[in-house]
Amino acid sequence: MNITDITKEAGAHKKRKRVGRGESSGWGKTSGRGHKGAGQRSGYRARSLAEGANFPFFRRIPKYGFSNAQFRTEYQVVNLSVLSDRFDAGAHVTPADLEDKGLIRDRENLVKILGDGDLTKGLTVDAHRFSASAEKKIAAAGGKVNWLAPRPKKKFVKKPRWQLAAEEAEKGKGGKKAKGGDKKAESKAKAKPEGKKAKPEADDGSSADEGASND
Repeated sequence: MNITDITKEAGAHKKRKRVGRGESSGWGKTSGRGHKGAGQRSGYRARSLAEGANFPFFRRIPKYGFSNAQFRTEYQVVNLSVLSDRFDAGAHVTPADLEDKGLIRDRENLVKILGDGDLTKGLTVDAHRFSASAEKKIAAAGGKVNWLAPRPKKKFVKKPRWQLAAEEAEKGKGGKKAKGGDKKAESKAKAKPEGKKAKPEADDGSSADEGASND
């Protein structure tokens, strides 16, 4: 039996419910809309989670903290061990190939390669993100990594005040030591006797004669 066998007999279209035709229409005086209020007017729609005069349930539940779930970036994860099993040496692995092999669900979504397992084949892998270990292993096996998205920048971690103060104190100590060392080096250089000066060359007496003639 098929659904078309039933619809042929009963009719493919249900008759429209005609309301507002009086009590003899079969839907009563109020046409199934009840008595008075906004529910009888056209365009009325009940608010979701509304409980009339009661305090709403979603407001009675306590809430704590903050969730980053809506801002989280989700990746389709593939490990190197799977790539080594499914692809031949020298293959060019793209998200489309991963979808064809059944390793990911959607080629349009983000793909991340993780470094779990060993890779002995040289593969050219295209993905939106790679773990550091996966990138090293692919390069070590003679393969190549193609980023389909910009590399993530290193996050700036703000150091706590106590750590900054400790580093400044260490720098200050190092500066004092360096200054003291310079002073010691200068004092040693002053105390060290200078080398013997070269004796002037012996004159043939012309300078003495010139002095005498000037006198």
